Amino acid sequence: MTHKTGADLVAEAKERIREISPADAMKLKAQKPDVVFLDVREPNEWTIAHVAGAVFIPRGQLESHVEGAVRRDSTVVVYCARANRSALAADTMQQMGYTDVYSLARGFGGWVDAGGEVGG
Repeated sequence: MTHKTGADLVAEAKERIREISPADAMKLKAQKPDVVFLDVREPNEWTIAHVAGAVFIPRGQLESHVEGAVRRDSTVVVYCARANRSALAADTMQQMGYTDVYSLARGFGGWVDAGGEVGG
């Protein structure tokens, strides 16, 4: 049996999902104010700073909490620090029936570098 690494799982997830650049995510937010930004980082990361108005569900709690926090028909931009956990989360959400989901390329750091609005 061949074992997969974490990097393998992320790479496979990225083949099944859509990524969106920070600049395009900002345009999407301007065009569609009800877009949900979903932060799947850890609590300490969230506390330091996050996308303004984001919903917070740590990656390890996604499957058990997302349905109560985000409607399936929402447009969702999932993000983490470097776009690995968000790729896995977006892949999981698609399997759960969410159809308009993106993973934020370059993660929160990319959002900040592009001048995205930050809360916290």
